[in-house]
Amino acid sequence: MKAIIAENLSKKYQEVQAIENVSIDVNFGEIFGLIGPDGAGKTTIIRILTTLILADSGNANVNTFDVVKDYQKIRKSVGYMPGKFSLYEDLTVEENVKLFASIFNSKFEENYNLIKTIYSQIEPFKNRLAGQLSGGMKQKLALSCALIHKPKILFLDEPTTGVDAVSRKEFWEMLIDLKNQGLAILVSTPYMDEASLCDRVGLIQHGKIMQIDTPTKIVQDFKHSIFGIESNKVYTILELLRTYQNTYSCYAFGDKIHYIDKRNKFDIMDIQNFLKGNKVENFIILDNVKPTIEDCFMDLMRHQ
Repeated sequence: MKAIIAENLSKKYQEVQAIENVSIDVNFGEIFGLIGPDGAGKTTIIRILTTLILADSGNANVNTFDVVKDYQKIRKSVGYMPGKFSLYEDLTVEENVKLFASIFNSKFEENYNLIKTIYSQIEPFKNRLAGQLSGGMKQKLALSCALIHKPKILFLDEPTTGVDAVSRKEFWEMLIDLKNQGLAILVSTPYMDEASLCDRVGLIQHGKIMQIDTPTKIVQDFKHSIFGIESNKVYTILELLRTYQNTYSCYAFGDKIHYIDKRNKFDIMDIQNFLKGNKVENFIILDNVKPTIEDCFMDLMRHQ
């Protein structure tokens, strides 16, 4: 049985097509990632699946329930953590968790074991106001509140945005532990490096799903050879390569440039001579650079 099935979902806000014919499915015991930049349509999909807004067309089932007809049943069986911290900042940590438990006719004490691993990390600060917590602690509190009623499916909308690298790592470790307990987790993120932590991902841009598969398979399907260019003049080289007749694509990747040539076979000296001919010195070209999800995303976006 699938935890989530969405078929041909479309949603328009006035003249803006937020999502178009989106189809995804998520299994229990799986982390499914919606990967894409801001404005790609990730939040709209999650809001439809959590019954907060209606799709213009298409249909979806969450935990076998229809998102339109059975919205009350869905809300009882899912946990939702929105992108923006939305708990009561003038309540303490403990008061927030107990409030969310009571909303679902549950008790904090009865379900404490469900969130113990996560909540125990912020329990020493249980009497602190939620508004006075750090970003990482707010994140753990929000996750505790989303889990306190024992949901079967967890929706997380950009949960790691704005938190430090250590908190991001700890958060994903918690998600993997929850997945291993059988929860279905749908998480959206603009961070391409988080794609590798998901079991499957849907790469989304301009409201359309470009590809769905495991991160490993997406990278394996990448057909181009990537050359890495190191230099202290990254943007100068980028501008030059974008005028080069043999450039298929080039973009900054950290402190390097990832370059793809239109030609299947060529001499790397061609690129060196082109750059040197434009008075660029002190650069290194590396061949056989291993592609990443971001490389795949950029190539798919180019074709779209």
